[in-house]
Amino acid sequence: MTDAPAQPTGAALRRGPFAAGDRVQLTDPKGRLHTITLMPGGQFFTHRGSLAHDDIIGSPDGSTVTNTTGIEYLVLRPLLADYVMSMPRGAAVVYPKDSGQIVQMADVFPGARVVEAGVGSGALSMSLLRAVGDGGRLFSFERREDFADIARGNVHAFFGGPHPAWSVEVGDLVDVLPQTVEPASIDRVVLDMLAPWECLDVVADALIPGGVLICYVATTTQLSRVAEDLRDHGGFTEPAAWESLVRGWHLEGLAVRPEHRMHGHTGFLITARRLAPGVTPPLRKRRPAKGAYGEDGAGAESPALSTDDWSPEDVGERPVSEKKIRKMRRAAAASRADEGGVPATDPPAAALDDEETTHE
Repeated sequence: MTDAPAQPTGAALRRGPFAAGDRVQLTDPKGRLHTITLMPGGQFFTHRGSLAHDDIIGSPDGSTVTNTTGIEYLVLRPLLADYVMSMPRGAAVVYPKDSGQIVQMADVFPGARVVEAGVGSGALSMSLLRAVGDGGRLFSFERREDFADIARGNVHAFFGGPHPAWSVEVGDLVDVLPQTVEPASIDRVVLDMLAPWECLDVVADALIPGGVLICYVATTTQLSRVAEDLRDHGGFTEPAAWESLVRGWHLEGLAVRPEHRMHGHTGFLITARRLAPGVTPPLRKRRPAKGAYGEDGAGAESPALSTDDWSPEDVGERPVSEKKIRKMRRAAAASRADEGGVPATDPPAAALDDEETTHE
């Protein structure tokens, strides 16, 4: 009789009774969500009473609990999508609707070797790690060390410790990737950065023939630049691009209608596949519209496409204050220390301000 296989990393945290250290999601009668981390003797306070953490610890997932003023809360473990939207963040996160598209459309499979750049707050990293499993590899690259620290804290907190398939390198992908992986050894590459076209040569060297490149960009100018540079490179198939819009629905008796708010544009996805060495892509049969490549029609780039000085502000991103980054970095370090990871450089109490996160 063979022994039962070990549980995948993080699986034990997704089932069983609630325990100290678990993150749980409380839903009040009005549908408002509150995410807390359970601690023995802890209290959850609102202007309508308090709730003892000890009343939740030991209860099964999907229980209800009543606070001191008689208000009943539904208690559930947050799903990955819930966790991503409520976790500490420095950079903007890839929304669940986009991370799901990335995993599916790039065909990220168990055991795959995947490169990701940049990491941001670790939202996409969690989806990719779920997809590749313990037997795969995810090589993540991030230019900013403070963002990398926040991502490590979030990912470690979600999986209950370091994930065996994950490594994070701080530096520019163009410089670090050739030193980290062997040529033609990577199955999938995901680029979430300002100027992914700058990395096409090193990405092409790293990808296996037939491997998938998928880029996440915010604006049409970035989208156009990536598409044209993929075509000019000559080592990829014809790129395809799309975006996803998700609209929730209000369900109340006969009042069944679209929600007033929706997740509209977050970003564009563009994908292409690596050709075998020496293969020339087939000639495109369709002709571009007149003026698509400049007034002379001979491929002259518009100023928007030839701009080299790209910044987050240029594409509409709101800058993140250094004060917020320091706060999130302390919270991430404290979380990793609690999970037995890298010791926190500041007292764990510095992170307790954000223990209770409320979101609607």
